[in-house]
Amino acid sequence: MEQELEKYILEHSTPEDPVLEDLYRQTHLRFVNPNRASGHLQGKFLEMISRMINPSAILEIGTFTGYSTICLALGLRPDGKLITVETDDELDEFARYYFRKAGVENKIEKITGRLQDVITTLKEEFDLVFIDGDKREYCEYFELVIDKVRPGGFIIADNVLWGGKVTDKNTRDQQTRGIIEFNEMIRKQDNVENFILPLRDGLMIIRKK
Repeated sequence: MEQELEKYILEHSTPEDPVLEDLYRQTHLRFVNPNRASGHLQGKFLEMISRMINPSAILEIGTFTGYSTICLALGLRPDGKLITVETDDELDEFARYYFRKAGVENKIEKITGRLQDVITTLKEEFDLVFIDGDKREYCEYFELVIDKVRPGGFIIADNVLWGGKVTDKNTRDQQTRGIIEFNEMIRKQDNVENFILPLRDGLMIIRKK
């Protein structure tokens, strides 16, 4: 997105919540690969989608420092719950601090581990799933969660354009191959409908039929 256009969009959108602004700033100061945090535009989009759906149960795969987690949790019903799964336990204390600061801590269950190891313990039927974990495992994530999504429920997958690398069909990079294979797999599914939104690094919106 051109810099001037992004500046215009930000100026004409609801300002970033101060808690999220601080989270984003501290993420960039303290962690490697801080661009993994959703940021204002994508975060507001996720919040709006969550508010539209008004879910009772959300599953997030890949917490990182918790920016998207907070945004998604803001759309939950009063008795709703968000389960977020993250492999890196060193991020736990930081994320929980901002969950408390944002006032959504009581709605979030944070699990440290791989989705593949914890999926059988999750008994919920999810209204919304956000996939933002290891790109090499996107296909596996989808196959693990699709039966736990209610009919008419949604899955959102992040980074599906992967900096434009998805057009290189001959790439040997495993992260890129993971995204390419996921996009192709979804295209061939007959139990979902989907489209790719070119926001930030690409979001795929998937609706289970």
